[in-house]
Amino acid sequence: MEAKFLRAARKGTVEKVKEIVRNDPSFNVNCLDAEDKTALSHACEDGRDSIVSILLAHPGIDVNLRKSPGCTPFMDACARGRTSCVRLLLKDSRVRVNEADSWCRLPLWIAASEGHVDVIKWWIASGREVLFGRPGDTYGTNALEGARLQGKVEVVTLLERFQANPEETRRAVRVELGLVDALAAEMFAMVVFVSDGLLHIKNLVDSTTPGRFLMIASQLPLELQMCFRVVGSAKEIISGKDSEAAFKSLAQKI
Repeated sequence: MEAKFLRAARKGTVEKVKEIVRNDPSFNVNCLDAEDKTALSHACEDGRDSIVSILLAHPGIDVNLRKSPGCTPFMDACARGRTSCVRLLLKDSRVRVNEADSWCRLPLWIAASEGHVDVIKWWIASGREVLFGRPGDTYGTNALEGARLQGKVEVVTLLERFQANPEETRRAVRVELGLVDALAAEMFAMVVFVSDGLLHIKNLVDSTTPGRFLMIASQLPLELQMCFRVVGSAKEIISGKDSEAAFKSLAQKI
């Protein structure tokens, strides 16, 4: 069964992988083939995002299981520039995105050296930690220096921007990737609209406790939290239907 499972994962046979993991809950989803690779490693290397999704949903999956030479599935996806798989892995809090391999190479260093700028953009946009490494960590270079040595101009430009201003670069990349859209603005407007009859923007419950609006806003993505900063500087209270229109307008502009 393990051989069939690994073969199906490598060939991208989605229905077969589903059938095996569904019919046997105790199945060892972390089994290794002759190359010491798991199904998840193969799926990440080959860009099989549908299979990656199935495997991540399995309760027994080890998302950080290493293969020779110590590469995690996330590193495999970064090395091959499999952007869709990287996106899935970035969403999974179990995935350790800054694990080095046996040669002390970090995933970002590999992605940067290979010029996989889209992988790095989604990584930055995700809000997960972006670890450059220190000069001398990997073949004498960190991720930015590695990209420079390989002549990956687009990656160098992006990483320089991020290093200089992480928050602004993350916001700009999210806008570029379409992560700030009308739907997000509408969801934000509805959340704050129903939070109270009046939206107390600056007011505090007491000297240490933020009002309900700020407590809700602090849980939202960074680009939507920007609405609090903009409106908070201009008005203390927005009420009724005005709040919905105001926040939709602001969220769509940032």
